Amino acid sequence: MNIGPIPSAGGVEAAIRRASNVTGVDADFLVRTARRESAMNPAARARTSSAAGLFQFIEQTWLGTVKAHGAKHGYGQYADLIYRGGDGRWRVEGSARNIVLDLRFDPQAASTMAAELTASNAAYLRGRSGREPGAGDLYAAHFLGPAGAAQLMEAMERRPGASAAALFPQAAAANQSIFYRGGRPATVAEVHANLQRSAGNGAPASAAGSAPAAPDLSEHDRMLAARLDRLKQDQSLLALLMGQDGESRSGFGGAFAPEADKRV
Repeated sequence: MNIGPIPSAGGVEAAIRRASNVTGVDADFLVRTARRESAMNPAARARTSSAAGLFQFIEQTWLGTVKAHGAKHGYGQYADLIYRGGDGRWRVEGSARNIVLDLRFDPQAASTMAAELTASNAAYLRGRSGREPGAGDLYAAHFLGPAGAAQLMEAMERRPGASAAALFPQAAAANQSIFYRGGRPATVAEVHANLQRSAGNGAPASAAGSAPAAPDLSEHDRMLAARLDRLKQDQSLLALLMGQDGESRSGFGGAFAPEADKRV
């Protein structure tokens, strides 16, 4: 199949704002994430993992996200090439693999897939916690995966003084500046506050002006919708986790690499 060249997306920030418009994910949250991950460099590559592009997607997370969301954004020809192997990993045959992975270097494709993955994480956290996740919660999902972010949110309510490194040893080993303070383990509350500051305190990441307003629902309908939302997101999360390549459990894929390894 002849895929053809990757389309030009224009300016990086313009691409991010277009992704925000079509997904409802807050543009400022996406811009801040891209600045942290790649310094807004669409060609960025990590030195110690497969993470690449504006949002530093690792290969398996990228393939799973394009498979799930690509078709509705005009990337169906790429999504059709992706399949799950018998070992549960996402695969693309032959030279087409590089073509699909190189989409990570296109600002529009990377921004749109990052927004879709953020929206999926937000829906998971919403169903798990019963409240609208803020930007810090979504950044926690980037670092810890959506299930880990939910665990952090629950720990904040139940034991904020506990050691966060004990709860997330893998993440702590690779991100000591976040999980340790002067050589001592940071508390859950300290890590949560750090992530909130990094994400830009306050507004939910899904609060873009173009997002459709939620319809008025009865309490029964809201409960049913929440249950269906959580079931759908649990299924999506399981599919993504089964397709991970072992480099990370993060949203975009660079969470467990040291900060210096996320950028070039």
